Amino acid sequence: MADNEAAILRLRQKKPRLAKPLAVMLPLTAWQMSAELVGIEVTAGESTLLQDPQRPIVLARKQAHYSLSAQIAPGLAEIGVMLPYSPLHHLLLDDLAVPVIATSANLSGEPVLTANAEVEQHLSQVAEAFLHHNRPIVRPADDSVYRTIAGKPRPLRLGRGSAPVELNLPHVLPQPVLAVGSHLKNTIALAWDNRVVVSPHIGDLDAPRSLDVFTQLIDDFQNLYGVKAAIVASDAHPNYGSSRWAKQSRLPVIPVFHHHAHASALAGEFPHEQPWLIFTWDGVGLGVDGTLWGGEALYGQPGHWQRLASLRPFYLPGGEKAGREPWRSALALCWEMNSSWHQVPVDNTELLYQAWQQRFNCPQTTAVGRLFDAAAALTGILHTANFEGQGPMLLESASNDSTTYLELPLSLNSTGLWQTDWSPVIEYLLTSGNSIAEKSAVFHNSLAHAILNQAKQLRTLYAIGPVGLGGGVFQNRRLTELAKRLLEEADFSVYLMEQLPTNDASISFGQIIEVVAITSNN
Repeated sequence: MADNEAAILRLRQKKPRLAKPLAVMLPLTAWQMSAELVGIEVTAGESTLLQDPQRPIVLARKQAHYSLSAQIAPGLAEIGVMLPYSPLHHLLLDDLAVPVIATSANLSGEPVLTANAEVEQHLSQVAEAFLHHNRPIVRPADDSVYRTIAGKPRPLRLGRGSAPVELNLPHVLPQPVLAVGSHLKNTIALAWDNRVVVSPHIGDLDAPRSLDVFTQLIDDFQNLYGVKAAIVASDAHPNYGSSRWAKQSRLPVIPVFHHHAHASALAGEFPHEQPWLIFTWDGVGLGVDGTLWGGEALYGQPGHWQRLASLRPFYLPGGEKAGREPWRSALALCWEMNSSWHQVPVDNTELLYQAWQQRFNCPQTTAVGRLFDAAAALTGILHTANFEGQGPMLLESASNDSTTYLELPLSLNSTGLWQTDWSPVIEYLLTSGNSIAEKSAVFHNSLAHAILNQAKQLRTLYAIGPVGLGGGVFQNRRLTELAKRLLEEADFSVYLMEQLPTNDASISFGQIIEVVAITSNN
């Protein structure tokens, strides 16, 4: 039951899924009354989507009288809600007549299990009982997840009921292309003629089982559509699991830079608009200059992206570890500014500081995702994350409605790149005596105004057409809605992803659009 805190904590320990949000399934009969009764606010648009045949998880706001367990979505202002979509769900929920936790048959971070024997073998330490059926599940699929941003429900993850997604290409491909996507939130895409089909969510390719499902789905997709790929498009980062598979495929490989793929995914949804100015803000991805990008403004069109603006770069101590340890990003920014942080959550940072000074295992980055991590740590919200994106999610939920912001300096560097300096807002987080809610709001507001300032400066130098907001950072409703409003008030035409997630799940589609542009120009 969704109000049984002890049971939910037991599930979290066993799965293990210590902090990542869980979803609630409501009984279909009088579900709206049930949602209101337990303190879940469902808008008209969210209600329509919940009742759609695809039956996705929809993120809905918690109300002041929210009465379900706080352990369902700890520290967050929203909760994932869904309605029954299988006969078994209907029978169970009709009898129980109360909200229940509904989660996938998997260990946290791994793909969904589909075979009865596999489920009992791998989940015997998680589930206390198994209820099987004799209908084989041919293809694994996670639940789809949507969040309302800027007045429209937008996918965060596409799976059961909504994927594969088929889209049209702006030009006909001379040969079939397989795009193998990114390392996190992986999807694949298969394209031929003027068609492209994007797979359901596969997940992060760290776990061996994820790579097995990834490989299985590549074969399955080509067999299902009767298309054999002649070319593979992959992320330019050589160490991604998808990139390694591409190299071993014995097919010609076209590497696509991560943020070019983000920009092209957005441009691919709106192929008649150009030249674009697209803000590609996310965690980290390999950039053209060999550094880790993540706060870029790209100008042009698919196949021809020019990096015009970014954020002040900094060095990440520990490299990839920073993604799960936000305190590392916080320390990096403080060291970059020659500032002190008096609430460092680790005892001795001297060796780490020496490594940072010598740039040992400290890659340079411009990633806004790491700025959000740092802000979460500096405000005391989160020092060590249980799942990717936890710090930024908690930071957004903590914000109040303040409109205060700091002007972040924008200047032209020695290479001709416009750079926004984040140091004033970091100094504010370090020294301000304001509440966490106010600090979080100022942080979000300052970054939204930084987007506006970059766009306005670049408009004085280039013929700017539509402005796009793409990349995982723009799953953040507060930042995205404010940036969109500020840009529109300044007479920019603003676009967000609609059919595919703005996060790395759309990288495979962006890779296809890049290949289409390259092949159509040859």
